Amino acid sequence: MSAAQRVDQVGAMQSALADLLQRLDPQPSSRVQGLQRLSGGASQELWAFERVTGTDAVQRLILRRAPPSARLSGSGGSGLAAEAALIGKAGAAGVPVPEVIALLQPEHGLGEGFIMQRLAGETLGRRIASAYRPALAFQCGQALAGIHGLALAGLPGLRSTQPASEVEHLRNWHAGHGRARPVFQLALRWLQDRAPADASLALVHGDFRNGNLMIDLEEGGGCLRGVLDWELAYLGDPMADLGWLCANPWRYGQSQRPVGGFGLRDELFAGYRAAGGQVDAERVLWWQVLGTLRWGVMCEGMGLAGLGGAGMEKTAIGRRASETEIDLLELIAPRLGASQVPRDAQDR
Repeated sequence: MSAAQRVDQVGAMQSALADLLQRLDPQPSSRVQGLQRLSGGASQELWAFERVTGTDAVQRLILRRAPPSARLSGSGGSGLAAEAALIGKAGAAGVPVPEVIALLQPEHGLGEGFIMQRLAGETLGRRIASAYRPALAFQCGQALAGIHGLALAGLPGLRSTQPASEVEHLRNWHAGHGRARPVFQLALRWLQDRAPADASLALVHGDFRNGNLMIDLEEGGGCLRGVLDWELAYLGDPMADLGWLCANPWRYGQSQRPVGGFGLRDELFAGYRAAGGQVDAERVLWWQVLGTLRWGVMCEGMGLAGLGGAGMEKTAIGRRASETEIDLLELIAPRLGASQVPRDAQDR
């Protein structure tokens, strides 16, 4: 796309956004300004903009939409309309989320997606993990308990899954890459042999991790402002979210702090229990292993895509499959006789 075409695209989008917002909330001299594409968002587009009214009040907003001509590609996502509905229900239950302003319709001329409040704070995982933030780990536990406690009645249509089926899915996904990785095979056997019984279904966020959270780094050393990116939500075992948050890839080099690189399990679990949740540490560990393997298989697939011409970024991510092999061995074959359920004393 040429520079002139990009300018035309932005101008047309700003006009369409201004028309939509004016229909929803008529305001004198309302206009949209500062529309710019953000770098975040691996599968969906994120556009930041401002709505300014005649009183010079400024509303900071985000357009989250599917890329033009995009198709769902087996990611497990249920669509942006479902994501917007989940955010609304979570917010009504007290989970910190951005407010959804509008769900896009075909007549709006903006594609598939929704407009939401733009929260202030930090999402870069490495910055969030740069310090020990015990209160933030506690707040994450509270938020997860709130998500898992949502009534299933009235939720949009979501896929449902159980532990054994997730292992089989990963086995087939890895096999489809045609790569021999003995550590992945060992992890698959470990997961299969120790798969917990089916859980009572709950809403699972599916990607609750450092990097998908909006954090105010100034308040109390770190305060959770919003849970983002709900596109992978499903019905399943709620311990899956806790295990995923504790996986090493989301610690950004701060492996001594298992909760996102900023906190400890005791703090996460305490927040979860304080908000009415029940923690099963053995299941959390099992899901941490499965989540680590999932990330490894994802990296493996991206590396193959990069070698097939999809670009250097995916090729670079592909090398991280080897990092997950180390993570998996430390989880399923701990050294020096350490317990398989890590204690905070070990984590420190």
